[in-house]
Amino acid sequence: MPSMVVIATTAVPDHLRGALSRWTSEVVPGIFVGSVSARVRDALWRTVTEVVGNGAAVLVHPAATEQGYAVRTAGTRRRAPVDFDGLTLIRMTAAPKVKETQYPS
Repeated sequence: MPSMVVIATTAVPDHLRGALSRWTSEVVPGIFVGSVSARVRDALWRTVTEVVGNGAAVLVHPAATEQGYAVRTAGTRRRAPVDFDGLTLIRMTAAPKVKETQYPS
């Protein structure tokens, strides 16, 4: 039975956006929404995780949880889903420190 999915992407290759747009609609740049079966959803997510590279992606789909949905993430990101007594909360991580370059005097 098809169910609604939302995939949000940041800095991913154009060919990934093309692959996602075959099954979903890109409603705004980087946000894909569609109604697909669990099998198609999982196949799309496998594709995303294989080619996300230095980008980031988040998948939100219906699930039998207290909140009614599940969150999956891939790639480099500052937000990480964390299970807290059955609820999915989002933990923010510190921004990566920029290494200072020393120049010879």
